Amino acid sequence: MAIARIAVNGVAPARRRSQLAMAWGRYKKDRLAVVGLAWVILFLVIGIIGPWIAPYNYATTNFLTANQGPTWQHIMGTDNLGHDMFSEILWSVQNALEVALGATLISFIVGVALGLWAGLKGGWADMVVMRLVDFMFAFPTFFMDLILVTKFGRGMGPILFAIGITGWAGYARLIRSLVLGMRNGEMVEAARALGATQPHIMRKYLFPNVMNNMIVALAFGIPGDLTVMAGLSVVGMGLRPPLPSFGNMIAAAGSNMLGYPWLMYFPAGIFALTLLAFLFVADGLQEALNPKGGF
Repeated sequence: MAIARIAVNGVAPARRRSQLAMAWGRYKKDRLAVVGLAWVILFLVIGIIGPWIAPYNYATTNFLTANQGPTWQHIMGTDNLGHDMFSEILWSVQNALEVALGATLISFIVGVALGLWAGLKGGWADMVVMRLVDFMFAFPTFFMDLILVTKFGRGMGPILFAIGITGWAGYARLIRSLVLGMRNGEMVEAARALGATQPHIMRKYLFPNVMNNMIVALAFGIPGDLTVMAGLSVVGMGLRPPLPSFGNMIAAAGSNMLGYPWLMYFPAGIFALTLLAFLFVADGLQEALNPKGGF
């Protein structure tokens, strides 16, 4: 018995390593995905160390250097208040990273929990969850974000809560459809016959089998949440200045773009490249984890 247990326990990790190696091999074949991953890693590193390497404080105002073009002293120029654009972008990356990790994680956890519960339990639970999903898709979530931010304030916490609590419906619908295809399968039926509880079935049998699809969905969700945060800033409901964000910088540059184009080029260009990088990574993950394509 002990030998058998050792053999079984030895095969499972080896099999998992083999699956990860094959997935990484498929991922590496997509050059755009590799480039996107390198940019995302750089984005994460800058989001962590950015405030420490920023040459100026984001709130430091110097009207004598306002609206200067790129120089050795200010490599991305300054805005109409004399703020160093490069420093503001470094701080904006950290704020964007908090949204990418915080708001998307809230949406993911809520959506996965409700989707698993609805798909496995069925009946009234499935009906209630799916009606909530229908409502979330019928009502523009951006307007709901605006309402929540207006109600609770424009700080980082309320914005994370607003974006996170309104973005769960897509995850719930996806995982519910996946669970519906497995809940009457032999694996789940055998677990029920052995007396396994529903939480145990969810944790042990269903969630691991839909994890690949959820990782892909999570990767696609991050650029969506970043776009929502930028949109809130553009309409004046993002982070309250002087806190920097890509949306705040793009909104402020709109009225000065003809005279001072660098105010728009640098934040908008970096933000666009970041969104593309996350999309390239998500597309690469989809091909690597689901080689047959689709969810």
